[in-house]
Amino acid sequence: MSVNEMERKIRELRQLQQLIEEAQQEAEAIKDVIKAQLTAHGVDELQAGEYRVTWKPVTSSRLDAAALKKALPEVAQAFARTTTTRRFCVA
Repeated sequence: MSVNEMERKIRELRQLQQLIEEAQQEAEAIKDVIKAQLTAHGVDELQAGEYRVTWKPVTSSRLDAAALKKALPEVAQAFARTTTTRRFCVA
C-alpha cells in the first residue's frame, strides 16, 4: 500500500471514528431523556409500544486491588497477573 493510499485509509478511519463518537453522544442524550422520564414518573421500568425499558439499580461486589495492595502487599503480589496487549493509536 502506498503512502497516499495509507493516508486516505487513515483519513477515512478518523472520519468514521468521528461519526461513531457523534452517534454515541446522540445516543447518550436520548438515554438521558428516557431516564429523566423514568425518574419523573418514579418508576424504573416502562413499556412504550413494543419496547420495554428498565433502569434499575444493580449491586455488585468487586475486589479493591488498591486496598489489598496496601493492606497485604505480599498476597496481592502473589496473585498479580501480567498481561500484554497492543494498543492501536492514530495521532
